[in-house]
This record gives sequence, structure tokens and C-alpha cells, in this order.
Amino acid sequence: MTSSKQNNKQFLAPLIIVMALMFFWNLARNINDVLIPHLKRACQLTDFQSSLVQSAFFGAYFIMALPAGWYIQKKGYRQGMVAGLLIAATGAFLFYPAAETRIYPFFLVALFVMAAGFAVLEVTASPYITKLGKPEGASSRLSMAAAIGSVGATVAPVLASLLFLHEVDVPQSTIDTYTPNQLETFLSEEAALVKPPYLILTGILVAIALVVIFIKLPKIEDEQGGAKKPLLDILKFKHTLYGVGAEFFYVGAEVGIVSFIIRYAKWFQIPELTEQKAAQFITAFMGLVLLGRLLGVYILKKFQPQNVLAFCSISAFAMVTLAIVSNGYFSLTCLAVVGLFTSIVYPIIFSLSMKDLKEYTKTGSSVFLLGIVGGAIVPPLMGYISDTAGIKFSFVIPLICYVYLLFFAIKGHKVKIKA
Repeated sequence: MTSSKQNNKQFLAPLIIVMALMFFWNLARNINDVLIPHLKRACQLTDFQSSLVQSAFFGAYFIMALPAGWYIQKKGYRQGMVAGLLIAATGAFLFYPAAETRIYPFFLVALFVMAAGFAVLEVTASPYITKLGKPEGASSRLSMAAAIGSVGATVAPVLASLLFLHEVDVPQSTIDTYTPNQLETFLSEEAALVKPPYLILTGILVAIALVVIFIKLPKIEDEQGGAKKPLLDILKFKHTLYGVGAEFFYVGAEVGIVSFIIRYAKWFQIPELTEQKAAQFITAFMGLVLLGRLLGVYILKKFQPQNVLAFCSISAFAMVTLAIVSNGYFSLTCLAVVGLFTSIVYPIIFSLSMKDLKEYTKTGSSVFLLGIVGGAIVPPLMGYISDTAGIKFSFVIPLICYVYLLFFAIKGHKVKIKA
């Protein structure tokens, strides 16, 4: 009994640190949904250009997924966390000179560097959490960590809207009347709003890195054996490849929807619906994601995961369709409700994609992470359609994403292995 209590105390500090990391990187990631309309105004961008915020962020995840796994295997969890924190802190700090110059590509570089650090942390955190305690408690620890991450994602839009958006919007018609000097002053003041939050985030990340360096962390030894197989070997598992596609479309649809909610709300030109108030629909989306994940613990015990995925895909498709054919608050509410139906999609497609991989599981999980690039590709595609055909038509792209998820639920998840 004493030994068990000592082990629990030994793992408590590392668990708190890792869960704090999950809170902050989910918070930082979901600030982007408000950062998009803010930078659109501060840097005078089109919808397509402003959506490149997500391309920079999720592109870094895509590029860093495999190198991060390799680095952690070579250097260990502690060094992985420290490296991820310091890289992310560097990216957060770069927002200061980016705001000073108001050069949009500089903001994208800052986002890319910060996201690269978060990618290293994310690849480190999940396996580390599973090893901080008894194996039978790994799932509950991961669920708790995911819930804390969801809290960060839910808080982010509220916090960002207060920091970056005005209580009363400045109409474009007013901005158009500014003299060149007035316009330059206004845009510089807009850009400067990002400086304090990201400097604070820099300080938090550096402080956590110092804690990780100096605190006594338990030494975690990975299981021997089960080495990763060559990447190309995964090509014989068709259901896993379809699963990578499912991850691509799931992430792409979710990031695309929340990226354009504020812009979509402004398109209705409802006088009392400011950008700050419109951000509440993103908060509602993320809050419903949190609720859905909590309900999912029960739902996935009662129903087959592929059936739940089919239901969620059809429901999300229906909500986006209703949003397209309706207007105003009802349309925005439909988009927010999509969060409820996509909340448990990730664990379903991951588990179905890894089914029967056996000794190829490590390779499969690494390849699966590449599907996150959907968050980098879908928003710019929606932005281009918004600029050329209208913002309503841009939401056709998430509809296509949910059709693919339905295909994966019905057929794509079935295990078929090429000889």
C-alpha cells in the first residue's frame, strides 16, 4: 500500500505538467479561429489569405509528426517536452516583431514555429501519459487529459475575442474614410493587440520548460520489441490508408468551420452581432465538443463505433446543410451544433484505422498523424471559394468531408490486407 501511494505521488507532478501542456496548446491552437478575422483586418487580407493561418499551423504538425517521433525515440520524453516547449515559446515570441512590422508572412512564420513545438509536445504527451501509472488506468488518464485540452479549446475563443476583437466593430465603410496616416495608425494599433497575449504565452511556456528541466521526473522505459516497421509496409493495409483520409477530412472540416464562423456571422450584417459576440458560436462549438467527448465514454460502450461514426457523419452533414439553406442566428447555431456530432469522431477513426495492425501499429499511428494536414488544406480552399463565389458556398467543402467519413464508416474501415 505504501509503495502504491509513493508511486502515485511520483507520477502526480508529471501528470499535472503534461495536462497543463494540453490545456495551453489547445488554447493556443483555438485562438487561431479568432486570430483569422483579426489579422484579416490588421493586414488587409482576403478570406483566402487570412485562412493561411491554419495552413501554417497545421502544416507544421504535418511536417513535424514523423521527425518528432524519431527525436523522442532517440532523446526520451523529458528532452522531447523541453524541446517542444522552447520551440513553441520561440514561435510565440516571434509574434512581437511580426506585430511591429505588420508583415503577414512573418505572422505565418511565428505560427509555424509555435505549432512545430506543439507538434513535438503532442507526440510526446499521449504515450507519456499512458506510462505515468498503472497500465489499466491509461485510458482514464488519457480521457482526463483530453477533457482538460477541451477546456482550453473552449476558453480560447472567449479569451481571444476579448483580447483581439472590439466590443463595437469598426465598419469597413469607416475604415475606408481614413487618411493614409490614420489608416496606418489604426492598422498598427490592431496588429499590436497580439503582443501582450503572446508574450505572456512565451513566459508561461519557458516557465514550464524550466520546471520540466529541474523537477525530478520518473524515468520511463518503453517496452522492448515491437519496433516500427518500414513506412511503405503500411500500404498493404487499405483500411489504415482510408483512415488517414478520414483523419484528413475530419480535421479539415472542423478547422474550416470554426475558422469561418466569425466571417460568416458578419456576412449576415446583423447590427447587434459584433465579431466579439460572433466568437461565442465558436465557444459553443468547442463546448459541445467537450460535452460530446464526455457522453462518448458511455455511447461507445453501448454501440458499435462504425455505427456511431455513420450517425455522426450524417448528423454533421445535416447541420451544415441546414446552415447553408438558412440565415442568421439559426444558421450559426446549426454550425455550432456540428461540434457535438464530431466530438467523438477522432477516437473512432483512430481505433478503426489501427485494427489488426499488430506489429505495424507504431508505423500505422505515425502515418495516421499525417492526416492532420487537412487542417492546413481545407480552410484555404474554403477561403478561395468564399472570395470567388460567396461564403455560403464555401461550406460545401465540409459537406464533402462528411460524405467521406460516412464512406469510411460503412465500407472504408473494413480490414483488407494486400498480400
